[in-house]
Amino acid sequence: MARTSSIERNTNETKIRLDLNLDGTGKADIHSGVGFFDHMMNGFARHGLFDVNLHVDGDLEVDCHHTIEDTGIVLGNAIREAAGDKKGIRRYGSCILPMDEALVLCAVDLSGRPYLVFDAEFTADRCGDMDTEMAREFFYAVSYAGAMNLHIKVLYGSNNHHIMEAMFKAFAKALDTATMYDERITDVLSTKGTL
Repeated sequence: MARTSSIERNTNETKIRLDLNLDGTGKADIHSGVGFFDHMMNGFARHGLFDVNLHVDGDLEVDCHHTIEDTGIVLGNAIREAAGDKKGIRRYGSCILPMDEALVLCAVDLSGRPYLVFDAEFTADRCGDMDTEMAREFFYAVSYAGAMNLHIKVLYGSNNHHIMEAMFKAFAKALDTATMYDERITDVLSTKGTL
C-alpha cells in the first residue's frame, strides 16, 4: 500500500499544497518563495528518499516566518497521515550527520506524542533569505503536527549554512529509518499496543 499523503492548508497568511511519498526516490518539486528554505527542503527530500511536491504562496512581504512555520505544520500533518497506523515500522530513527566542519545529531520517535528538543545556536541572523531562528520554528511545527518526539543537537560547527543543512539532512535520514518496515515487527512497536 502506498504511503502517501496530500495536504492543503489555506489561511490569510499562506496557501500551501504538499504531496509526500514516504517510499519515494528523493524527487522534489519545491517552490516556497524562500530560496534557502527550498534548498533545505530539497535536501530533506533527496537524503530521506522522500518524494516531495511543495508549493507555497506566503506573505513574504512581511517576512519568511509564516511561510516556513506553516510549511512545518503541513509537513508534520503529511508525515502523520502517510505513516498511517504505523504497524510494522521501526518507529525510532537517528542520525549523526557531518557537513564539512559541522556535526549534527537528530533522533526521532514516531510515538504519537509531540515534543521538540532543539539545541543549536547560530552566529548569523540569516542564511540567504531565511531567518536562522526559523529553523527551530519549523522543526517545532513538524514535531507537533506530526505527533513525534524530535531531538536536534548541534555537536559542533561554525558555518551557519552547514549547520542548517546538516539539521535538515539528519532529520531526513532519521525519519527515513523510523518509517522503514521491519519484518519482525508485526504490529506497532509499543507495549501499549497502539501509537
